[in-house]
Amino acid sequence: MTLPAVLPGLLASPLTDAYARLTEVFPALSIELLTEGEQPPSGGGWVGAADLAAGGPALDTFLAWDEAQVLRDYGQPARPDVIASFALHRYAWPACLLITVPWFLHRRVPRYPVESVSFQRALGRMTVRVPEFACLPGDPAAALPGARVVPDEEALRTEVREAVAEQLGPVLDGFAPRMRRGRRALWGMATDEIVEGLWYIAHLLGEERRAMAELELLLPGATKPYVGGAGFRELTGARGESLPTRDRASCCLFYTLRPEDTCVTCPRTCDDDRVRKLSTTV
Repeated sequence: MTLPAVLPGLLASPLTDAYARLTEVFPALSIELLTEGEQPPSGGGWVGAADLAAGGPALDTFLAWDEAQVLRDYGQPARPDVIASFALHRYAWPACLLITVPWFLHRRVPRYPVESVSFQRALGRMTVRVPEFACLPGDPAAALPGARVVPDEEALRTEVREAVAEQLGPVLDGFAPRMRRGRRALWGMATDEIVEGLWYIAHLLGEERRAMAELELLLPGATKPYVGGAGFRELTGARGESLPTRDRASCCLFYTLRPEDTCVTCPRTCDDDRVRKLSTTV
């Protein structure tokens, strides 16, 4: 089949532009798309998502990094389940962006089973195997190999939810024995990673309000296996300004290290404290 003339820039990957834009606004994360036959890196701090999902020695090494970091930065050890929660966040936050950023920017939703993702967190790098992806009718990328055209925006949102579940589900299973959380709590963490990751990147892109609206549609609150919805709401500052916030479905457990320093979206943070914290950043 001959591809239309509008496609030359898409031939490398329909995701290249989205990941380049992500790195442009957030240089701490870069994503490399592997070509067919190219092997993912190994050693030197690299870990495959499949190895984390297996829950064996690779996960032990991954957790040891967080254990050392907590001891270095806070001068005290953390409980094993706290370390596991921190480590899961380190992986899940960028892993969700692999899917949500192309969806948000270009309405393309890649599928990444765990075998296709590797991560080097000290360098902020990920590699991914060029995936199957979903897109809308009329997208020039629909003619590319691996494209699946879905009929409308809601169908594409379903693709996002399923793609994240396919990627994170096995990883949650790998972490589960190390954490004092049931399955519902683990999927609450996944919900938070989807929302807070894209919300943050969209702020850097200057599209925070659009991201909030998109995320409310993506996670309205009854989309299993996810727990809770996007959870956005508005507070009012001392000068009458609007201060967007959200209620997390889970807790990151940072309070176990610094009880007085909770996150602004933490369920433990009251609205008065949220207003105070948010007012210092606007």
